Order: sequence, then structure tokens, then C-alpha cells
Amino acid sequence: VCFLQSGERGTIKAKADFDAGDDAVALRKAIEGLGTREKTLIDVLTRRSSAQRQLICAAYQEATGRSLEEDLRGDTHGDFEEVLVALVTPPAAYDCHEVARAMKGLGTADSVLIEIFASRSNQQIKALSEVYLEGKDVHAEPVRLKTSKSGKRDESTTVDPEKAKEDAKTLYDAGEKKWGTDESKFIDILCHRSIPQLRQTLIEYKNISGKSLQQSIEGEMSGKLEELLVAIVKCVKSVPAYMAERLYESMKGGGTDEATLNRIMVSRSEIDLLDIRAEFKKLYSYSLHSAIEVSDCVP
Repeated sequence: VCFLQSGERGTIKAKADFDAGDDAVALRKAIEGLGTREKTLIDVLTRRSSAQRQLICAAYQEATGRSLEEDLRGDTHGDFEEVLVALVTPPAAYDCHEVARAMKGLGTADSVLIEIFASRSNQQIKALSEVYLEGKDVHAEPVRLKTSKSGKRDESTTVDPEKAKEDAKTLYDAGEKKWGTDESKFIDILCHRSIPQLRQTLIEYKNISGKSLQQSIEGEMSGKLEELLVAIVKCVKSVPAYMAERLYESMKGGGTDEATLNRIMVSRSEIDLLDIRAEFKKLYSYSLHSAIEVSDCVP
């Protein structure tokens, strides 16, 4: 199933016999003691669901008068700090923060925007937008424009084979068959049809064109629009496979894109990380775990 909303295929599950107060006390001791006990922070924050972590944050605030996020930022550093802060941030707020961070500064980290808007469901994009509107993320000023153009995909689960054939022909006529490309037809169909419908359209397009839709997009377009539409096609086929590819790209070569690695591991941990792990192994013949352990050595 594409775009799962809860932990059916996640690696992090809600803890049984959960007590937010006990966890808050353990975290407080780990942070306030002589030297931070990193093992406690890891054991607690990576073994609770996001909803449980929000209850821990509330209990911590009540017990100390301080926010857990602020204390984590003050007591940890670097990539470890970023992962812990991501874990205690509600998913929609985290997505909003990542979009805002990608859009601020010199230039835009388009690949981050493409990853998020191509892979999130209507509900996730709506939640991201609501965080912006509530002003929960002070860096989110440009987000409304992006979210207003997203989150409008048909959510029907039924497939209309004739409509798929019609859409496939429309795409073929707008690209391969004509001189120049009518990009608006690609945007309209790929951004608004349901995922099951688009999967059928991909099959019909191959029947008409003899090429995959991804191959046609790559041949007919360029730049960020090409990258976005290819990402959507990949997500239509399999979000976990797309995320596995993004993880591989974040780790290959001479250095790791820690922000992308952290974002995907945290944001998919309760959704489909089990499937991402399986796709990674299928695509690259070694485990995601081993790749992370030696990430600077990924070919």
C-alpha cells in the first residue's frame, strides 16, 4: 500500500506499559548528570512512538519548566543532536521545518522539496500546511505557496482502465509525439490522479509508447521539473524504493548528506522503514544497516 499513515511497516512501535513521567525523569537524569548519558537518550527516544515522545515532552516540561528540545540542543551536538531533536518534533512540524530550511538561505535545496512533496500523502501535506498557518515554525514563511499547490491528489482506490488509456495517450501526445513538450499535461495528470490510477496509466503508457514514462520524461524535459516528475513516477511505483535510492545517494561518494539520512530515517521510522530496508537490500545487495555503518565508503 502506498502512503501508509501509521506503523504497519515501521521499525518503531509504541511501547507497552508506557509511562511518560518515568521516561521524563530518566531523560532529565541523563541530561543533568555529570556528562550526558547518551545511551539513555537513545534507548528512550528511539523506542517510543512519535505520539509517546510528545507525551514525554509534555511531562518533561511540567517537571523541569524547560522544553526537552531546548535541553537536547544545549547538551548534545552535531548530527546526534539533530537526530534527537527530529525525534521529539511532531512529524508535521518536522516536515515543515525541513521544507522551510530547504527554502531559506542562498539558493533552494530543491531535492529536499521534491522528496517531501513527491512522497507525502494529502493528509501529510495538509498537516504540514497547518503547522505553517499556526506559526509553529518561525522559518516557515515561504511554505504556504508550496503547500497550496500540493495535497490535491485524488484518493480513490478504484481504477478506471479506460481513463488510464486516455491519460496515457494524452501524455504521449504531449511529449513523445509532438515537437516540444506540453508540460502542463504531465503536471495535471501526475499531480492529481490517484496512486492506483497512475500505476495503471504507467502500464498503458508503456503499451502505447514502447518506453516507460520515466524514460520519456527524462528524454523530453530537463532541470527541476524533470527531477520532480521523475520523483513522482518513482513514488507511484514504490515510495520505499524511492526512499532507498535517496538514502543510497545520501551516503555514496566522499561524505554523507547527514540531513537527508536523518530526515528519511526519522520521518519513515513509523511508516515504511521495514520496506525501505528490504528495497535497499534488493537494489544494492547489502543491508541499509551496513551502509550506514560505513557510509563514507559507499561506492
